[in-house]
Amino acid sequence: MLTEVKEGYVKSEFHNGITTIEFFHPQSNSLPARILEELMTVIHGAGNDADTKVIILRSAGEKTFCAGASFDELIAIKNEEQGLQFFSGFAHVINAMRVSPKFIIGRIQGKCVGGGVGLAAAVDYAIATEGAEIKLSELAMGIGPFVVGPAVERKIGNSAYSQLAIDATMWRNADWARKRGLFAEVHSHVDGMDESVARLSELLAQSSPVAMAEMKKIFWKGTEHWDKLLIERAAISGRLVLSDFTRKAIEKFKKK
Repeated sequence: MLTEVKEGYVKSEFHNGITTIEFFHPQSNSLPARILEELMTVIHGAGNDADTKVIILRSAGEKTFCAGASFDELIAIKNEEQGLQFFSGFAHVINAMRVSPKFIIGRIQGKCVGGGVGLAAAVDYAIATEGAEIKLSELAMGIGPFVVGPAVERKIGNSAYSQLAIDATMWRNADWARKRGLFAEVHSHVDGMDESVARLSELLAQSSPVAMAEMKKIFWKGTEHWDKLLIERAAISGRLVLSDFTRKAIEKFKKK
């Protein structure tokens, strides 16, 4: 599944039991609704593919893994229904990752902002570089990390999650994220990260699919209500994004 590079894309590649899913958007790998929908579809497809034993989630480029929500689409939201629909895209992607019976390895090569932190939290094993700083910037825009919050809190705990959510303009470095469990590994160079991603994915591709599926159920136990919860959270964001505060904040962000 490949669209014009100027509009971003989601594509997948299968090799020896490993499905690699890559997304890209020219605006720092931000996530417009179309990219979110394609990500959800491809993740579901790989999860239901009998030949796929493990999934790698990655983005293109070097400096930014994912910049979160698309500012252009945020500013275009005109009513609560459109707001709910847009933020539900993040809910659907996180839930697709949650219910997939396959382990998902995250290749986190650069900065994660907002929804990008949510993606990094929703993978089962995140391997990052030292440049993978993180920030939950939503409050600075007059909303909050409502949809991605449960995934982030599940991974790093309430205290660390609340620190990220409250101090919305401060970057935390990759070592901060590793110590709190968001990243499983942090490498000084991309080559080291890629070697580790290859090693683990090849190991898991030779492991028991049934055992891994049962393990994943246990790891995600207690999240069965997320189908409903994340949509409820999307509705909160969908209301808040309509405020004058948020409109002005997004315009300021776009000018930077």
